[in-house]
Amino acid sequence: MSTPILEVTNLNYIYSAGTPFEHKALDNVSFAVNKGEFIGIIGHTGSGKSTLMQQLNGLLKPTSGRILLDGQDIWSDRKLTRQARFRVGLVFQYPEYQLFEETVYRDIAFGPKNMGLSAEEIDRRVREAAGFVGITEEQLQVSPFDLSGGQKRRVAIAGVIAMEPEVLILDEPTAGLDPVGREGILKNIESYRRAKNATVMMVSHSMEDVARLTDRLLVMNGSKLAMDAPPAEVFTHAEELVSMGLAIPQVTEIFLQLRSLGADVSNVYTIRQAVAEIRRLKGGNAHA
Repeated sequence: MSTPILEVTNLNYIYSAGTPFEHKALDNVSFAVNKGEFIGIIGHTGSGKSTLMQQLNGLLKPTSGRILLDGQDIWSDRKLTRQARFRVGLVFQYPEYQLFEETVYRDIAFGPKNMGLSAEEIDRRVREAAGFVGITEEQLQVSPFDLSGGQKRRVAIAGVIAMEPEVLILDEPTAGLDPVGREGILKNIESYRRAKNATVMMVSHSMEDVARLTDRLLVMNGSKLAMDAPPAEVFTHAEELVSMGLAIPQVTEIFLQLRSLGADVSNVYTIRQAVAEIRRLKGGNAHA
C-alpha cells in the first residue's frame, strides 16, 4: 500500500496556552489521507475544523503531535514548512474578500509569483487555473471587483489552484451561493481533482454535498475526531450525529422514518440511492 500523502498523528493544539483564556481546540487527533481522495470534514461550530485545516498547511504549529506530508514532518525543517504552504493549498471561507489586485490575471498569478516561477510558467498556470473555474480570457483582464460574487469566488479559488497544490483544502467553498453557483463551484473542484489526481479536503455544513461527493468523512466533535469512515457508514449513526449538533441528509431522514414505520428499506444517503431503492421496492421496474 502506498504511503499516505498526509498523516496526522496525536495532534493537539491549545490556544492561549498558560493563560486564563487557554482553550484546547484539537485533542489527540489522528488520521491518514491517501493521494486522490476526496475527504469531507464536518462538525458543529467550534469543533476544531478550522484549526485542523490551518495545521495541515503549516499556518499553525501543533502544540504536540506530528503532521507528515509524504512521510516528512512539516515542522522538522523550515524548508519543509515553507513547501507545505504551497503543496497544501488552503481556501478560506468567503475567499473573495481577499482579492486585491488590479486585474483577475494578477490576482490568480499572485501565488505562483511568490513561488519564484518563471513568467512563462506563471502564465501557463494562471490560464490553466482560470480554465478549471470557468474564467474567460476577457475576464482575466478586468478588475476582480467588477465581477459577480460567484465569479469572485471562482477567481479566489483559481488563485490557490494556480499553485497546483497536491492537497486542496476548502472551508465552506459554496457558502452564500445560490444552487447554480454552488453546483458550479463543486464541479470546478472535482475537475481539478481529476485532472491533477489531487487530494481534496472540504469543510461543509451541507450533508447532501458531502454524502454524494466524498470518499470519507472526518467528523469533529468537541475538538476530537469522533468518526472517520465512508459516508455510507457515518450516516448510519444518525442519532449520534444529531446529538453532536449535526444534520443528516434529508433523504436519509426520510428513509429512516420509513424504516421506523416497518418498511424494508436500505441505508440511503443520496438521491440516486433513493431512486434505486424506490425502484427496488416497486419490483425493479426501471421505468416506474
